Amino acid sequence: MNLAVLAEQNVERFGEYDALFFNDRWYRNTEWLDDAYRVANALVAEGIRPGDRVAVLMPNSLEVFQAYGAILAVGGVVVPIVFLLAPGEIAHILADSRPRILITSPMFVENARQAVAGLDDPPRIVVAGDPVPDELLSWSSLIEGTGPEFDVVDRADEDLAVIMYTGGTTGQPKGVLLSHGNLRWNAVTVAEAVQIEPGTMALLCLPVSHLFGMFATVTGQVLGVRGVLLEWFTPEGVLQAIQDHRVEYFPLVPAMMTLLFHHPDAEKYDTSSLRTVFASAAPVPIELAEGFEKRFDCEVVEAYGQTEAAPAIALMRPGIPKKAGSTGPALRGVEIAIEDDEHRPVPIGQTGEICARSPGIMSGYHDLPEVNAEALAHGWLHTGDLGYLDEDGYLFVTDRKKDLIIRGGFNVYPRDVEDLLLEHPGVAEVAVVGRPDPEMGEEVVAFVVKSPGQDPTAEELLAFAGDRLAKYKRPKEVRFVSDLPKSPIGKVLKKDLRATLAE
Repeated sequence: MNLAVLAEQNVERFGEYDALFFNDRWYRNTEWLDDAYRVANALVAEGIRPGDRVAVLMPNSLEVFQAYGAILAVGGVVVPIVFLLAPGEIAHILADSRPRILITSPMFVENARQAVAGLDDPPRIVVAGDPVPDELLSWSSLIEGTGPEFDVVDRADEDLAVIMYTGGTTGQPKGVLLSHGNLRWNAVTVAEAVQIEPGTMALLCLPVSHLFGMFATVTGQVLGVRGVLLEWFTPEGVLQAIQDHRVEYFPLVPAMMTLLFHHPDAEKYDTSSLRTVFASAAPVPIELAEGFEKRFDCEVVEAYGQTEAAPAIALMRPGIPKKAGSTGPALRGVEIAIEDDEHRPVPIGQTGEICARSPGIMSGYHDLPEVNAEALAHGWLHTGDLGYLDEDGYLFVTDRKKDLIIRGGFNVYPRDVEDLLLEHPGVAEVAVVGRPDPEMGEEVVAFVVKSPGQDPTAEELLAFAGDRLAKYKRPKEVRFVSDLPKSPIGKVLKKDLRATLAE
């Protein structure tokens, strides 16, 4: 079944309702669907056929949802592009995915032009909004005169729906191939797990160009929730939206949690409606989760997933005991295994690579057969993340495999050091990486962002860690930075930090 049918099922199941608030007005679910089908008719008129790729380079907006729905409805393949990327990075994605059309907004036209320049088979650029350069296609003129009637093209579960490019935390972004079946199964399964009532007010401040944001939107359709959409994340925008719309739930990443938690004026906003935040995309430090719950009087629910799993793998949910530091047990229909470097299962409680198997797992990376053979060895997705399962089947994520530091023959998990340093009141954010060392192999280096109004010294933090960590885990050096480099979804780019150590 085509993923686009979920929008039709939303109307059939819940009737017509105010589904999305954006730019000072509500949009009904029927209006959203009609507009998507108008765009679908326009795409067909432009020659888009089943299997064709269409790229979307835009900030959060109504046009993004219309474009996604339309591309899927005609049987095409959505290629979302994070709008924060540089022209060279966009060019890599376009060259790899080879879309027929690139839909963008006026603020990113120049980046789009630079990205397509030099491509052997450049996509046609469609601009949603004004002004539109003369030589480019206008979104409004494209859909002018088209109707809202459209028969969704039938697609098999295994047919490609989305090519989602990873954030490139370890190199060039790779195109993750996700099918209609992958995405629909995951959305329905998570919707069953979270038990959110129809009509619940939610907030979306994640970029829908990332799978976490896209997935939250699709799951919201399945659940029949009402949503407030922000063009992009700002702490003030989120706090104002919670107050104005009595938001009860919203998904976010730890970097957003940190900014909200440390916001000096958070108490000036009425956030009493907030019940639950769903945190994923990176491990949530226990100190941050507990502090956030206390400050905002809400529950922090952790989830674990990857783009390659469409995306959810494990999730805390209502009715089960919560364990600090755990992302919860596997979703229904998901198998989790913890393996050593030889692909052998390790005992309960022992750390190894997290592997997963489910109907949500990707078919592979686009045009990377050697990488696929490693990532999908023996029929399991090898996540590259380290963690362990406890006796109750709860998953604990400890680190990225590539971030593991080996100092003097001992394994140092950066998260252990990071969680300890976050207990110091002077530390707002921290990232720990390894620095090559001729004697020890690697040394431990901590990059620290100071808490507002605090001014700890490096010596103070080294002493703090020295009193509480095993000797081989203690940082050799503390470097203070104004902020940590992050991907558009908020993951810390440790490769960038390691690069500064080599300078």
